[in-house]
Order: sequence, then C-alpha cells, then structure tokens
Amino acid sequence: MDRGTERDAPPSHGAGNDGATECTAAGRVPLAVVVVDRDGLVSHWSRGARRLFGVAKESALGRSAVDLLPVSGALPEDPDHADPYGSYAAYDGLGPDLESSLDGRLSYPAAGRARLTVPERGRADVLWWAYPLVGPGPERLLVLAADVERIRPLDPGDEVAFERIAPAFALHTDFPGAEELARRLPEILPSMSVGDSARIVAQILELGYPVLEFSQNDRVPVTPDWGVPRRAERRARRERAARALAEGRPVPRDLADEGEDLEYSAVRERLEFLNEVSGRIGTSLDLAKTIVEVSKAVVPRFTDVAGTYLREQVVAGEGFGDGVPDTTTMWHRVAVEHTDEPGRWDDVVPVGEAMPFPAHTPFFQCMTTGEPVLVPRIDEQLGHAIASQFDKRDIRPLITGRSMLVVPLKARHVVLGFMILLRHPERVEFNDMDRVTGAELAARAGLVLDNARMYTYQESVAETLQDSMLPHIPPRMAGCDIATRYLPGTLLGRVGGDWFDSVKLPGARTALVVGDVMGHGLNSAAMMGQLRTAVQTMAALDLPPAQLLRNLDDLAQRLGDTYLATCLYAVYDPIAGELHLANAGHIPPVLVRAEDGRSELLDLPTGAPIGVGGVPFESVRVRVAPGDRLVMCTDGLVEVRGEDIGVGLATLCESAAHPAASMDDACDTIIRALNTRGGRKDDVALLMARLSGIEPDDVAEWRLAPDPAEVGRARAAVREQLHEWGLARLADNAALLVGELVTNAVRHSHSRPVDLRLVRGDTLLCEVDDDDHDLPTLLSAGPGDEFGRGLRVVSTLAREWGASRTKAGKTVWFELTLPRR
Repeated sequence: MDRGTERDAPPSHGAGNDGATECTAAGRVPLAVVVVDRDGLVSHWSRGARRLFGVAKESALGRSAVDLLPVSGALPEDPDHADPYGSYAAYDGLGPDLESSLDGRLSYPAAGRARLTVPERGRADVLWWAYPLVGPGPERLLVLAADVERIRPLDPGDEVAFERIAPAFALHTDFPGAEELARRLPEILPSMSVGDSARIVAQILELGYPVLEFSQNDRVPVTPDWGVPRRAERRARRERAARALAEGRPVPRDLADEGEDLEYSAVRERLEFLNEVSGRIGTSLDLAKTIVEVSKAVVPRFTDVAGTYLREQVVAGEGFGDGVPDTTTMWHRVAVEHTDEPGRWDDVVPVGEAMPFPAHTPFFQCMTTGEPVLVPRIDEQLGHAIASQFDKRDIRPLITGRSMLVVPLKARHVVLGFMILLRHPERVEFNDMDRVTGAELAARAGLVLDNARMYTYQESVAETLQDSMLPHIPPRMAGCDIATRYLPGTLLGRVGGDWFDSVKLPGARTALVVGDVMGHGLNSAAMMGQLRTAVQTMAALDLPPAQLLRNLDDLAQRLGDTYLATCLYAVYDPIAGELHLANAGHIPPVLVRAEDGRSELLDLPTGAPIGVGGVPFESVRVRVAPGDRLVMCTDGLVEVRGEDIGVGLATLCESAAHPAASMDDACDTIIRALNTRGGRKDDVALLMARLSGIEPDDVAEWRLAPDPAEVGRARAAVREQLHEWGLARLADNAALLVGELVTNAVRHSHSRPVDLRLVRGDTLLCEVDDDDHDLPTLLSAGPGDEFGRGLRVVSTLAREWGASRTKAGKTVWFELTLPRR
C-alpha cells in the first residue's frame, strides 16, 4: 500500500484517477473506506467516501459516524422516482442495518443495501460492508461502501444480471486466486502503519471477504483485480434454463444451478432467516445465555431438533491450543432444543453430559474437517453406529429416519464445537442449500460463542489476577476492626491499579494504606503489585509515614516514569490513641467521631503523586478515641465525570456517618450512596477501620537495667502480671520466652535501659526494646554450641515472633495465643 498517499481501491477498466468513469461488476468496484473509532467517531474518510456521500474529509473527521453513514436498511418508496429494481424494494443484505454495527452492538461482520440522499446528487443506492475490529488499536469498525449505479455490466444489454445485487461475505470459499485477493486487500485500507494495516487485513480475511451476490451461485469477491465468468455465456445459460422451466421440461443437469437461480424466493427466504438469526444471537457476552440464543434461533424454522456440543475448555472458559480435535477430545452437550413432546430427549441425551466421539461418526468428520456434514436420511445402519456410543441408552427411535445436518461452530480457524440439526421424517430433507445456510449460520454463531468464551476466559483471568493482587486482610488487627471493598471499573476490565492493605507493626500498631496507580489494565495492575509489595516491605521496617512515601517515590523513579500513583499511608497506635498520616496526592480520609457521630475530611498536606520525583512529603498526627472510624478510599468512589469532586466527598462524609450494625454494613452503605449516581468508570478501593484502641489496664511496662540480674526480675514480673490478668496458663511459657529476649537484650545493650512491655489484646504480645541496631538471626544450634538456642525456643513456642529496627535500636517481639475461656 502506498503509505504516502491516501487512496481508494484501484480504478476499474477505463477509469481515470478520479474514478469518474464507469466500472464493471467484476470485482473492480470503487470503494468508499471509512474507519470508526471506539467512541463512534469517524477517524478516516477516504476520497471515495467523499465522492459517494458528498461530505468533505475535513467535515467528516471527528463527527459521529451515525450522522454520516446510511443507517436505514430499507429502500423507501419514492413517489417521484420509479423503483428501478422492481420487487426489490426493501432491505436485502446479510445482516442487521448499519446502525447496529456503528453503535457496537454487533461483534460480527454485516452487510446491507440502503438508499440515501446525497448532497448535490439526490438519491443514491449504496451497498455497504461493516467489519468489527478488535485489538490494541483505536479502530472499532471498518466500513466499505459502493455505489450500485457505478456497477455496470460489460455488455450494456445484459440487464438480467442485475435482477439481484446484494452485498455479502465469502467465509469459507475456494475462489480461484484467493492468494491474490489477500495480497490486494490492503489497497482498500486507509493509510496507516504497517502493523495496523496487517492487523486489520488479517481480521478481514478471518471474518470474510467482501463480495457482491448476483444470485445464489454468483458471488463475486470485491477486489481490485478480479474477473467473473463471461456475461454473454452466463446470460445464455440462464435463458436456456428459463425456457426449460417455462415449457415444463426438466432442466438439463448442466443448467440445474441456473434453474435454481430463478427460484428467487427461496434465496430471499434463506437470507431473511440468516438476518433474523443474526439479530437474535449475540445480545449478551454471557456464555450460557449465548448458547441458549443460538439453539432457540434455529428451532423450529430451520430444524426440529438442535443439539449443541462445545469443547470442554470452552465450557470452562479456558484457553486451548489450535490443534485439531481427536477421539480423546471431550465434548459437552450444552443445549438441546426440540419440538418433540416435553421430556422426550431429556433422559436419553441430558444437557451437561460430556463424551468423546469415535472416528467413524459424522460428528467426528465435522469437527476434524471443520466443514458441514449432510446426511439426507439416517438409515438403520448409521442409526445403530451412532447409538453404539451411548452406553445403556437406545437413541435409535429418536434419530432413525430423520434428516441430519452437522455444522461446525468455528472461530479464528478453531473448532469450538458443533451443532447436530435433525428434521422430522415427514419434513423435507436437508439439501445443499441448507448446507450452505447451516454453514453461514454456524460461522456467525461460532464467532458470537467465541466472543462470549473469550470474555468468560478474560474475566476469569482478570478475577484471578486481581484476587492475587489484592490482600486478604484479617477483619481484626490489634486494637482495630477492618472491612474492605473492591469494585472493578468496567465489566470488561476487572483489573486496575487500585489497592488497599494493612500491615502489622511493632508496638501493637497497624499500618493502613490505600493507593491508586493512574490508568487501567494489566500494566497498571503490575505496577500496583510492585508498589504494594514495596509498601509492605518498608512498613515492616517501621519507617515513618513521610519517609516511607519518600522511599516509594524514589522506587517509582527507578521503575520508570511511565506511571504515577497516589497513596495514603496511616499508622494507628491503639495504645497512644493516635493516627500518624502522610499523603501523596490522594484524596483525604474521613474520620467519623464516635462521641457525636460527626464526620470530617482530615486536613492533610496533599503532597505530589508517587513518581513525580523530587518533592517533599509531610506527616501529621491526629488524636482519636475508641470507637472512631477511619474511612480511606480511591477517587473512583467519589469522582464522577461531569460532576465536581466536592459533591462526591460530601456524599462520602454523609454516608460514612450513617449508623450501621456492622463494619460490612457500613461499607455497603457508602457503596450504595456513591455507586448509584451513575457515570462511574474507574476502579474503587475502600478500607474502613474502627479504632477500638487498647485500654491502659491491658498494658504493662517495665524498665530494666542492662544487668544480667534483671532477667530474673523480668520473669517474675511477667508471671505476676499474667496471674493478675487471669492468664496463669500462659505464665510458664511467657516467662521462659521473656527470659530469652531480656537475656539477649542485656547482653547486647550498650548503655540505655531495656524496656519490656506486655499487651493483652486478641493475643498476648510481648516486646523487648534495647539500643542495639543489629537484628537477631535464627541460627541452627548444635549439641556443643553455646549460643543460638534462645531464638530457637522462641520460634518453637511462640505463635509469631519478629524483630524490627527503631530510632533508638531495635524491638524484638513475640505473641502467644490466649487460652479459650
């Protein structure tokens, strides 16, 4: 394709560069090329589109495609102009009208014929083809259009060739020169990069070649260099077939197809049926609903029984290779629709059963070749062969004597499943025309099913990834209860950059964090995962909030400047009754006071988002009382397009203050208040913490001199305190472990006293502080080793234990599980 100049399809025989002269119908059709982006706006408007629709490129770009293209599938009666097509006065295409494609309701190609009024030209009869585009590019739809008046026969007297002109698609055909067709297709595409052009060409070839259909047998691919059988020869054959039919004589075998071509009503009926089916399937991306739609669309108009089988992986919403199915492939019967008496098929061939198919069956032939298999009548022998694979069930009465058509459900050259269509013995048998109709039906159904399968698969992957990214926060931490909610931004993108987390800190404190990586999709989620892991790591080091955000910003700079993130980090100290917070460009949290139920947005220094680099972060301390609630969320909850964010923040404050029976109920109240306003497209992360605090009576502290003699005093003090708290059953183990930690602290302390603290909460927490910065390491102690056994004892007897650095030195801690009361 010439990248330097925008061009339409090459001119036809005798056509000049402006395409003003007439062309033949032999595939050399001047085409208008229009590209519609994902917002429904025109992003490309070729010179052919300008000539055909009478609108300049400058006026078309950026406008709604619905306003520029013919969206009516009918040719309305015009009292001022006689209809030159006789009985052909209504829509006769292969799909719903163009409007369904323009607004994104159709995920498969469609074609049609419409009459519209063109500025400065009057009426124009237009053929169009619409190809939905998928992939990373901004393009959503490719529309090709042609003027019927520009299609002229080589022989001016050959008007019979224009009894019928309908746009269509050739899906699985063996046209001579298909390779040439594939090579020349890029010439009808707009100028764009090589990669984008190749992607769109590949999708067109996969969805079907654009063709003109002059009869059921004459389907001419629309391509720059293409020929058709000689018009004079074809006209003579038609005239001979017509004379034979008029005289009541049998049509000669070599003219049988021409005779059938004269049966126009049968062709029209098939096209109307396909049009109807196309409009009834694909209304949902739900796989189960799509299966039901496909089954019900063909019964009873086309068949009396329709059984749908899908690959095991399709039903499970999984991916699978492109290999050809074999005798080990498991097929799930997902639907059986029929007109027989109720229940006749249910016990013999129940829905949900999975089975392989032997190589000698028509089903195996269909699924391995990918082509329809027609059995005019199932005789006794074939009925017995089919029934032999159904263990202890005789299905011969259900199938013998019926006409059968097996059609593959394919998409992207992969067989997803097949449909078994059966007609009652008294009904006319399936014929070759039915085979073609069934193949076209199956091609459309296969694409719709594959879209549903891909959506199910991607949704499953996204949910799994999101679940792995988001932490499973325990509902109870030291001195606080926590509840969380996560809502995806859109149904098709369940992965985003929003996250929340909580981290246990020394001193019975808890770190609470909410963050939001700007953007959507897997890349944002991956960045979110890195930042969340970094926050957990730095929180475990007990860094102050402002310093943690400073380090996180440095990390984001090293990871690259592609992404920015906001983050709100808070540390709750239940003993001191205090919040220590720092903000990096995030919306402020809401604090609901337990005393009077009043809610307020905390006034924090906003700070710059993570990733900006070179900016300071500040922290503030806020006093809190037992029962206060802290609400932290991402902006997706409060921000709605076209609305001031202050409205959302006010609603957040109001709904957070609403009384609730539980933390979960309180979260649901907030979600209901803010998520029903409409217009939300961003992800939402919500974290609520009820700050219960720890009573002074549940805390005991001692200061010990750096003297080995203090070890015994520490053990005695712990025993006494546990008896006072009614925890005598823990006294022995607690005293033993405290002795080990105090011994190490005394041994390594430099000059400062050793601090010992017991905290009674959901567990018994013991902490020992000293002024040595070297963290203890768990070692393997042999029989003769003098050191290394103390921490081994702590690791064995404690529920949890750990160590972290502090400003003055380090803290070593352990927890014991409280006995059941």
